[in-house]
Amino acid sequence: MAIRHALPMAALLAGSLLLSACESTTASGAVGANRKQLLLVSTQEVNAASAQSYRQQLVKARQAGVLNRDARQARRVNAVAQRLIAEVGVFRPEARGWQWEVNVFASPELNAYCMPGGKIGVYSGLIDRLSLTDAELAAVISHEIAHALREHSREQVSQEFAKQQGIALAGAVLGLDAGTQDLVQLVGQYSLSLPFSRRMEKEADLMGLELMARAGYDPNAALSIWRKMEAAGGSGGPEWMSTHPSGTSRIAEMQQMLPQVMPYYRAARP
Repeated sequence: MAIRHALPMAALLAGSLLLSACESTTASGAVGANRKQLLLVSTQEVNAASAQSYRQQLVKARQAGVLNRDARQARRVNAVAQRLIAEVGVFRPEARGWQWEVNVFASPELNAYCMPGGKIGVYSGLIDRLSLTDAELAAVISHEIAHALREHSREQVSQEFAKQQGIALAGAVLGLDAGTQDLVQLVGQYSLSLPFSRRMEKEADLMGLELMARAGYDPNAALSIWRKMEAAGGSGGPEWMSTHPSGTSRIAEMQQMLPQVMPYYRAARP
C-alpha cells in the first residue's frame, strides 16, 4: 500500500519542480517561437561551459593550422554572420550584448554550429562542397543562431538533469534497484528527449527564416540549402543533417511560413 501512494507523491514533487522552471527564452517574433521551456540550470553556467569548450576548439584548430586558413572565406562568413547578429534583438534584446565570435574551420565536413552565448563555427566543406551562396550561408548560420537564442543546449541539459533527479527520487521512494532504474532512464530518454528535439529543430528553422529575412537575405535560400543537403547526403546524410528531421518535411513547413517573413526581406532590401 505504501508503494502505491509513493509513486503519485514522487510524480507530484517532480511535477512541481518542472512547472516552476518553465519559461520561454525568447519573444515570439513573427513566427511564434514562444514555447515554454524546462530550464533548471542557469544561462551563466551553460554559457561559461560553452565559452571554455569553444576556446579549447580554437586552440586545437590553431595548432592544427585549420583555423581561418582562408582569410577571404573567413571574412565572407563573418560578414554574413554579423548581418544576422544585428537582428537578434527581435527575439532577445540582451543577446546583442553577447560576446559573439565567428570562426571558420578548414574541414571537409558539412557542418556548422552556434554554441550557447554566440560562439559560431562554420566548416569550410559546407561552403565549398555545396557551393553556397551568401543567402544559403545565411540560412545555415541563422538556423544555428536560433538554437542559441532559444537556449536549446541549456534546455537539453535541463531535461537530462530533470530526468536524473526524477529517477533518483522515484528510486529512493520506491526502493528500485539499479537495473530497474536503468530501464526507467531508457524510457525517459525516448519519452522526454526525442519529442523536444524535433520541436527544437522546427523552432530553429522558423526563427532562422525570420532572422535571415530581417537581415536582407532571401528566405527561399533556406529551401535550396536543404535540397542541396539532401542531395549531398545520399542514404546516410551529411553531418549537419544527422540529427535533423527529413528535408522534405522541414521544407514544407518552411514554405508555409514564407508569407510571414517575406515582408521583412522586402523591407530590408536596399
